[in-house]
Amino acid sequence: MSMQQSYHALSRLFEYPQQREELLTSYDALSSYLRRSGIDSRTHLFGEMLSDSTLAELQEDYVARFDFNPAAAPYLGHHLYGDNQKKGGYMIQVKQEYGRHDFEAPVNELPDHLGVVLAFLAHLAGRGEDAVRREFIEKLVLPGINKLLGSSVERDTSPWLTLVEAAELLCSADCHEEATC
Repeated sequence: MSMQQSYHALSRLFEYPQQREELLTSYDALSSYLRRSGIDSRTHLFGEMLSDSTLAELQEDYVARFDFNPAAAPYLGHHLYGDNQKKGGYMIQVKQEYGRHDFEAPVNELPDHLGVVLAFLAHLAGRGEDAVRREFIEKLVLPGINKLLGSSVERDTSPWLTLVEAAELLCSADCHEEATC
């Protein structure tokens, strides 16, 4: 399991659940990478929910967690800027980075969705663009993840939060390889 595969697996976990087996495969890949890399996380809580829930229950919980709870929405621009013009500038900057590096974001999701951002990090890792990836993490990813965690971590007991925490841990570990973030 590589850094690229771990970013990809985590990005898949932030998508609306379509197939339980895909979720299990992505969770197992992420969990394995975190363990092998010595990154201590609470993702086992997500794994427990995953193994104990039907697909319908996972879908219902996903919607309740991400769609009906603005404090937990996985949109980094929302957490950084709310709904003002600065958010628009952030979105443009993110989309420009995608374009510069030949990444095609899904048309059915906003570019600042954490799952899309993680897919872009996987794309950059696959292309060996480590310096670009780490600069993107430092400037455009970690500030949003930290705001998202700060707004929900104290009162949030959802296993989905452990995925946000895993994103922060993975990005931070990636940056510390080169001490850039």
